[in-house]
Formats: sequence, C-alpha cells, structure tokens
Amino acid sequence: MVFDFYYRLSAPRRREYERSDTLGAPRLDPELMRPLGERLQAALASEDQTSVRMAAQAVADGFSTELQLPPIRVSVLRTRPQRGGSEYHGYYEGGEDGKKARITLWMHTARRRQVVAYRTFLRTLLHELCHHLDFEGFGMNESFHTEGFYKRESALYRTVAGEPSRRPAA
Repeated sequence: MVFDFYYRLSAPRRREYERSDTLGAPRLDPELMRPLGERLQAALASEDQTSVRMAAQAVADGFSTELQLPPIRVSVLRTRPQRGGSEYHGYYEGGEDGKKARITLWMHTARRRQVVAYRTFLRTLLHELCHHLDFEGFGMNESFHTEGFYKRESALYRTVAGEPSRRPAA
C-alpha cells in the first residue's frame, strides 16, 4: 500500500520507500524486553517524570543493545505541545557531529494534562525507536511511514508489552 505522496517522490526516494515497506521486524528477546516494558508501565502509573524517563531510557537501551545500534538518549518532558488541532507525541533527532541520537517524549496530554496511557506512550517510544532502526540499523537515508514501518512497530510492541498478535491463526 502506498500513499498519495509516493507518486511525487523521486525515483531514489521511491526505492527507499519500497525498501522500507519490505523490511521485517527485528527480533528482540522478550525475556529482556518485557520486564523493561513493565517497569515503564509502573513508572507512568507513579506519575514521576524522572522514573518515566529512566524507564523509557531502559527500554531504548535494551532495544539498542539487542540490535547492536548506537545508543540513543531519551528525554521525557511534561505536557505535549499542540500545533493546530493536534498534539505532539514524540520526536526523533538523528545523531550528527558525534552526538547521540535523541528521542523526546511527553508524558501528559495537552488538553486534560493527564498522564499518557501506557500503551500509547510505549507505542510512541517504539515508533521513534523504529526511526532510529531505519537510519542506524538499515542504513536508510529517510525513514518513511510505510506499512512495513508500522508492522515493525507493532511487532516490537507485542514483544515489549507481551501482547499476542491479533492476526487469526493460519
């Protein structure tokens, strides 16, 4: 499945998009990652920003170590910024000039200022880690939101959260 903007891409960017769409999810050790996901869930329930940052960093460290990627720094800020009618959930910045790549996450919703639900927060973290994987693991020049990208994110979510696939058994 391709989105309308695909047809406006140059030939090299189309190839990158198509490559992204075909790549599968890397395997992470559930015995390592699930406890990190549980730690993140507990930290969000505590509503302590430092605990949430440390737990999110532990998930990112486990991800990077398992996949032999360069380390990435995670920052957790308070309330999501808004732009127009939408809220930011997370942001990935690639590492340049010898600096570590960075993920910024927000732990409170913009309107109600409530702590973000665990599933949403974890999915956002994994989404940004998938960008890191695209650049650092797969050597891509761009990280497109392809169907393959979202499949990787969902597979990683199931590993960390310990939820089974929703696909019917064959």
